[in-house]
Amino acid sequence: MNGFKTLMLLAAMTALFMGLGYTFGGYGGAMIALVAAAAMNLFTFWNADKIVLKMHKAREVDGRTAPELVDIVRELAGRAGLPMPKVYIVDSPHPNAFATGRNPDNAAVAATTGLLDILSRDEVAGVMAHELAHVKNRDTLIMTMTATIAGAISFLANFGLFFRSGDNRGNALAMIAAVIVAPFAAMIVQMAISRTREYSADRGAAEISGNPRALASALAKLAQGAARVPNPVSLRNPAAASLYIVPSGTGRDSLFSTHPDTGNRIAALHALADGMGLAAPPPVTDAVRPRTSVPRTRRSTSALDPLGRGD
Repeated sequence: MNGFKTLMLLAAMTALFMGLGYTFGGYGGAMIALVAAAAMNLFTFWNADKIVLKMHKAREVDGRTAPELVDIVRELAGRAGLPMPKVYIVDSPHPNAFATGRNPDNAAVAATTGLLDILSRDEVAGVMAHELAHVKNRDTLIMTMTATIAGAISFLANFGLFFRSGDNRGNALAMIAAVIVAPFAAMIVQMAISRTREYSADRGAAEISGNPRALASALAKLAQGAARVPNPVSLRNPAAASLYIVPSGTGRDSLFSTHPDTGNRIAALHALADGMGLAAPPPVTDAVRPRTSVPRTRRSTSALDPLGRGD
């Protein structure tokens, strides 16, 4: 079913691409857009992981450079029945994570240093389980490809303003379609696939990790951190927003949101935990504080802080 949805979404995006090509270049423009869309789809299919990882300047780590993080991913991948993905760290204060790759055999998961700074081991495991659920559900390819094509449509729309034909296609209506309608349509497609798949990945993470409350706690921390610390990648390329476990900003349900409301996701995870018979965690007291309360000058290097930025 996911394969069929992927095909239909890519067909819709390609049709939109062709429509813009026709707007600016007639039949010839539509054919050029079709060839460009097909080439882009093919290139992205084989290079989705490389595109996203290069975009984030991600650094691959192993059991020597980040042993605890790699061990977490290895254990969770085994529980999920998945091949061991490549593991990456993005040196960014923005707390987030994502997965990419065209299939489970060519997958990668990544976490930012900002995420590793503020989450406990169980919370990191919950986040990685979420990303592995995306891999298992084969979400990563379509999210990456759709984000890429959405960005290309926006580029084509703006590019077309400088090369309008002289037969009335360069009128005000075409300009509105180029600047507003086409990017808006691409954004709607991107958003529509993100919100439902995040709920599915949350459920999958609960099954893989067996600890939905840890993921719920991680989402609360990440949502607060992501609202405070800008994401430089999504600022440059808004189409990349659907890749992450939490969005920048409030993350509330709306037509224009890339993710479901974070509070709704947390409530669903606690409901799952209740259904699994898991006791609610004790409240945080003065004796038990999250790592965010520890001054950076007093923190020591850990396996989840492989760069030793706390020294």
